Amino acid sequence: MNAVKPGALHGVKVLDLSRVLAGPWATQMLGDLGADVVKVERPGVGDDTRAWGPPWVNEGESPGADLSAYFTCANRNKRSVAIDLSSADGQALVRRLAARADVLVENFKVGGLTQYGLDHASLSQVNRGLIYCSITGFGQTGPYAQRPGYDFLIQGLGGLMSVTGQADSEPGGGPVKVGVALVDIMTGLYASNAILAALQHRHRTGEGQHIDVSLLDVQVAALANQAANHLVGGQVPQRMGNAHPNVVPYQDFPTADGHMILTVGNDAQFQRLCAVAGHPEWAADARFQTNAARVGHRQELVALLRSETVLRTTRQWIDALEKAGVPCGPINDIEQVFSDPHVVARGLRVQMPGPSGEEISGVGNPLRLSATPVTYSLPPPALGAHTREVIRDWLPG
Repeated sequence: MNAVKPGALHGVKVLDLSRVLAGPWATQMLGDLGADVVKVERPGVGDDTRAWGPPWVNEGESPGADLSAYFTCANRNKRSVAIDLSSADGQALVRRLAARADVLVENFKVGGLTQYGLDHASLSQVNRGLIYCSITGFGQTGPYAQRPGYDFLIQGLGGLMSVTGQADSEPGGGPVKVGVALVDIMTGLYASNAILAALQHRHRTGEGQHIDVSLLDVQVAALANQAANHLVGGQVPQRMGNAHPNVVPYQDFPTADGHMILTVGNDAQFQRLCAVAGHPEWAADARFQTNAARVGHRQELVALLRSETVLRTTRQWIDALEKAGVPCGPINDIEQVFSDPHVVARGLRVQMPGPSGEEISGVGNPLRLSATPVTYSLPPPALGAHTREVIRDWLPG
């Protein structure tokens, strides 16, 4: 049997003092890439998300099993140690671990770890090379720095909900949050990118640094083209349902048995769409010849397309459009996602043995590295399961 190749971050020690989602998402990414991630949790309680069920890994068991489905989504490839940060002994132990760590990730409120002597200023004195990543709702500075920040709140405050949902004039119109805690997830990804950059800087200079990542900063940065539309064009983007502010047709359309999505990104694709729909004359119409013209005559074109899309089933449309090279697709529920043949072929559902031998299903890491592939070495841990092991490994003697 071939030995598993060391991951790209093999040898990197990560001390994870974070909980819930943004921080654990970042550290899970580092663990997937081969880092040794040690998750510090409150004795007897652990990460809040351990209790965020049902469902539980062992369905029918009490929450005391401490493995909710939510917890498993962000905590594989980690070892759990139970340490009481409010005690002097616990603080001393974390300082000793931090002295051996390459990276520390925390998401306490601003200044929350200072009282324990576990803030960046204190720990950088015992470990000059420590990369200390703080994740908060609003950052270490600014008038909102002391406020608690939560994904849903930030989706509203950061503008995402102003462009998500049906227009106010439409039935069911109004602001809607994204169906997953997307700001937390994006913040975890930005944080892991910053940590990798800091590791490279330390490789050159030997110096650690403090990384300040906030949910609000990330949400504003991720407004992408919507922010550019405002900053460049002076317009205030509005909710448009599933329509795109800059591209037409780029939205959902009704079919004979449901809905499908069209994402027509250029004029050649639009011409092929019109041919499949049996209306090549639409592509020659001055109102629709270019994307800019189509954006200007959005309502007329969408009405014409809808009058045709309802005449065939979703499958019939997708088969015909894919043959013509027109980007399109169904709207799957999550069960359909994991039975999709391409998703299956890409291995996006993974199985791991749980801490008690049970099987845990999870979503695979989407990164594909040819020389240092992602591995799934450790299942989401039971609370405090590795306390003695980590102390032995990190603090020998």
